Amino acid sequence: MVTLEHANLTSLLLPAPMVLVFGATIAVGLAGNTLPDVISSFKQVPKVFVGKPAKASASIDELVRLAEKARSDGLLSLEEEANNAKDPFLARSLQNIADGTDADELRFLMEDEIDTRMRADHVASKFFAALGGYAPTIGIIGTVVSLTHVLENLSSPDHLGPMIAAAFVATLWGLLSANFIWLPISAKLKRLSELEVERMNLVMEGLLAVQSGTQPLLLAERLRAMVPADPKAKNARNKADDGGRTGKLTTSRAA
Repeated sequence: MVTLEHANLTSLLLPAPMVLVFGATIAVGLAGNTLPDVISSFKQVPKVFVGKPAKASASIDELVRLAEKARSDGLLSLEEEANNAKDPFLARSLQNIADGTDADELRFLMEDEIDTRMRADHVASKFFAALGGYAPTIGIIGTVVSLTHVLENLSSPDHLGPMIAAAFVATLWGLLSANFIWLPISAKLKRLSELEVERMNLVMEGLLAVQSGTQPLLLAERLRAMVPADPKAKNARNKADDGGRTGKLTTSRAA
């Protein structure tokens, strides 16, 4: 837009309003939170760019495999799976099953861990959402301060235009940082947390079913009913079903 307006991009990159908006926004956010919360929140930022939610189909396949092993080798065989699991939540739960933890007690332990994860993720999302609320107001404060300086120099009309333009840059950066940086980060972290919690709930229900001895095929159908249908997986199953029906029809015709 700046290029189409034949304006100079450097006219927006003014150090004073940028330092005010970004510095004061983070400072106010720090004032409203504890230092550990702020540090942990910024540590979550890389997840916004590289974080990928785990596929539900992969979790379901893993749980069905564990159900088959538990039925064939017993629950004690899950201790080996716990040692090899890369997911800490899955590893701890498998170890508890192998140790003979009661089903109700196991559910309480897993639900507490999921709740703790939700609360920890909510801190980061809430922090960046708060920054998105502070930034526009701080931008307006910067504009008011700059306009006060403009009014002090009414005797120099040749400089009023650039000074007024510079004054509104603070408002621009306040709105820009809020809607293009802080709020999107908050929304992305919240969505990633929701998807992770859904996966953990899926794992919890699957492992409780494994502990109770649920038949693997029944477990697979039950877990698939807990997640939104994947169009790719659905198309793949439909093709497989069509292929099976075609094979049967060919066989019957040959007979």
